[in-house]
Amino acid sequence: MSFGDHVRSCNNYDPARAVPLTAGNARVGLLRRDNAEALRRFPDVFAAGKDKVELVARGDVAAVSHAVDAVVDALVGEGRVPKWRNETFDAAPRWGAPPVFRLDRGAVPFFGVRAYGVHLNGYLRRGDTLCLWVGRRSADKRVAPNKLDNIVAGGIGNGYGVYPTLVKEGEEEAAIPAALIADALPVGAVSYRMETELGIRDDVLFVYDLELPADFTPRCNDGEIVQFELMPAADVVERVRATDDFKFNVNLVILDFALRHGLLTPEEPEYLDVATGLYRPVD
Repeated sequence: MSFGDHVRSCNNYDPARAVPLTAGNARVGLLRRDNAEALRRFPDVFAAGKDKVELVARGDVAAVSHAVDAVVDALVGEGRVPKWRNETFDAAPRWGAPPVFRLDRGAVPFFGVRAYGVHLNGYLRRGDTLCLWVGRRSADKRVAPNKLDNIVAGGIGNGYGVYPTLVKEGEEEAAIPAALIADALPVGAVSYRMETELGIRDDVLFVYDLELPADFTPRCNDGEIVQFELMPAADVVERVRATDDFKFNVNLVILDFALRHGLLTPEEPEYLDVATGLYRPVD
């Protein structure tokens, strides 16, 4: 592996293999061509053409969401998508825009709807050594089981904003009290567009840094993380370089941390690959 391998694997999207999902004049998703073809048999909800798929269901957000969810149920029955605990994400043309519909989280890659998440780097200094808390995902996670992870990470579901998601996930995944996580600093966003087995992940991750006290030890409350380890940050970065141990998008968040904290410098041959590859334009 290399740093560039991780960046490229998360940005393997090929526009020739996809068509836009539109609502009116706005794009709300990116459908792989085989997924677009699978929607032809739902003409009351989607109009599938050669170069795009148009959402034709009408009504308010609840009505359109209900129509789309009926399609998702049919796709679940065909084994094309999983369905996740009725957790929904907003489908909208851009960040901050009103949702066009709400989509079950398991179907988000199938439709290529942009998804947003929050990742937290929990760090501290032991003498002159910068350290990072690293979690290990449980074996029963749908995505990246047993992989290493940030101390806190989660998708922004319907009804939650960025900071409320950080607070919720911080308590659930690492038992970080709200009073402590209030010190977390927003430090930017990592973006990528990735083709997967299910479809296209068009993701934006809002990144926070939190310097944790030396006497704090994270503890998972929801079973999604089974172990935490405090590691020298330089060792974490080297593990990213040399292995595939971390969840795919966590590699990007760690590389962003490494750039900002001077763990990767311009003398590194892959520095420009990393510095230019983590922040694709959000179009």
